[in-house]
Amino acid sequence: MSTRTLISPAQLARPRGKVLYWVTFGGVITLFTVVFLGPMYWMVSSGFKDTQEVVRTPPTLLPESFEPDNYSQAWNVMDLAGLLGNTLYYAFGALAFQLVLDVAAAYSLSKLRPVFGKAILGMMLATLMIPATVLVVPQYLTVLDVPIFERNLLNTPWAIWLPSVTNAFNIFLLKRFFDSIPRELLDAASMDGASPMRTLRSIVLPISRPILGVVSIFAIVGVWKDFLWPMLTLPDPARQTLNVGIYSLSNGVPVNVLIAALTMASLPTLIIFLIFQRNIMSGLTAGGLKG
Repeated sequence: MSTRTLISPAQLARPRGKVLYWVTFGGVITLFTVVFLGPMYWMVSSGFKDTQEVVRTPPTLLPESFEPDNYSQAWNVMDLAGLLGNTLYYAFGALAFQLVLDVAAAYSLSKLRPVFGKAILGMMLATLMIPATVLVVPQYLTVLDVPIFERNLLNTPWAIWLPSVTNAFNIFLLKRFFDSIPRELLDAASMDGASPMRTLRSIVLPISRPILGVVSIFAIVGVWKDFLWPMLTLPDPARQTLNVGIYSLSNGVPVNVLIAALTMASLPTLIIFLIFQRNIMSGLTAGGLKG
């Protein structure tokens, strides 16, 4: 069975067809590269410019006044080391809670099949239709005075960790992957006397490394790029995340130093994506087909 394409193999075999194909392909690739990498290049290069050159219209393509000290100044003036440490602490704490609780929820919905499991999953997925900004006020009131416990969680890591656990998308991804695991493996483990917890630990989790990697990346990036929620729940400057701290300290800072700080703040997530991009794609598609 042949695959249908915009250009037939016969037309592509002709010299004119090859030239047209590669010109079109190169043009599309160049266009998308400029669209996606253009703003990133502007941000990095602007960190090396002086204040007057940054605000110049039209902007310069290459820095005329090369000032690499802007990055070291931004690191010291904005205390990026402390803000980076806070963000890593919140991100990996949220990751730990998500791996434990979201995996447990997805495994129970997929393999243990509780009563009303499909209804529970449907209600979880329905929350994805609610804009995140709509939930800010009720979440803030909950964190301000936690029901039953009557505790104020503002300026504590729990204000970041607990809301991040309720991630319906990650639970859905994990459940899809767990559904693709052959039932025969779990039945064989059960016949050997393994409990559901032992089966999860010894069989399911080792097989699920690709999707666990994807969920881990989503958890870290979700906390890293969040701005509104940490700004509301972490007013103490000593406990702020990277994004909120840069925003709070931006008054009176030269624009070129501010851009240098934003560049350094965006590098970790970019590096994570470049290193694990294959793992992300393989993990997202791993549970698509059973076999």
